Amino acid sequence: MFFSGSNCLFLNSYQQFFILHKVHAMTVPRVFISYSHDSQLHKKWVLELAIRLRNNGIDAIIDQFELRAGDDVPHFMETNLAKAERILMICTERYVEKANKGEGGVGYEKMIITSNLLNKIDENKIIPVIRQSFQATVPTFLKSKLYVDLSKDTDFEYNYDELVRTIHGSPLFKKPPVGNNPFHPVAKENLEGDIDLFNKVLLAIAVAQGTDSFAISENIVLGLNISPPLYRYIAQKLCELDYAKWDGEPRYIKMTQKGLIYLYENGLSR
Repeated sequence: MFFSGSNCLFLNSYQQFFILHKVHAMTVPRVFISYSHDSQLHKKWVLELAIRLRNNGIDAIIDQFELRAGDDVPHFMETNLAKAERILMICTERYVEKANKGEGGVGYEKMIITSNLLNKIDENKIIPVIRQSFQATVPTFLKSKLYVDLSKDTDFEYNYDELVRTIHGSPLFKKPPVGNNPFHPVAKENLEGDIDLFNKVLLAIAVAQGTDSFAISENIVLGLNISPPLYRYIAQKLCELDYAKWDGEPRYIKMTQKGLIYLYENGLSR
């Protein structure tokens, strides 16, 4: 439930904070970054990656943000691995070696993920991120997973965009709907109006288009002697049914394969 304007005056500061925090939490994915402290240069690279992810709407968590002297490291790992919606494993050569041998913090994180200590962790949430000089390798227990390679500067921006899109659930390419079987008769949809007039407009589009790539709407309006608004309504309905489609702008319209099959199946073609 959202509150705006004067309604907020009836909420105390704690309630307003709780509402805003809840809305924020629902829209910002939380990501835990697991990495090995190979060198100061690598730690800097991971820090910059986390900062950039946060700037791109992702709640990236790393030890450099959270841990101070005296903090409980295993507790930090267990808590954040459980809460994270995604886990990024920065796979350097040293990280892979530690994971496979079960060494250090990397080994401990691997143990948590591959055991039943934290049932909330879904292994499908793990994204291996390659940061290596030569051949890309991942820990043995991640061999079946697709990874994102951020090793090469030339491919970094494209692959980083893929990573961010994956975390946000916003793929670059979305699966289109399945079209009609061109060898199957087209069903007679309800055109919700004067079927004869719809058929006349559809046939007029086919005739006006001929062998060209499109027909001009003004010519169809004049040829049928109907008003432009009525034509626009019928043409829009035909487009919704995928019998026709606008060719860039409403002035141009063209027949679809489905429309041609409809004309043929209903004996309307000349």
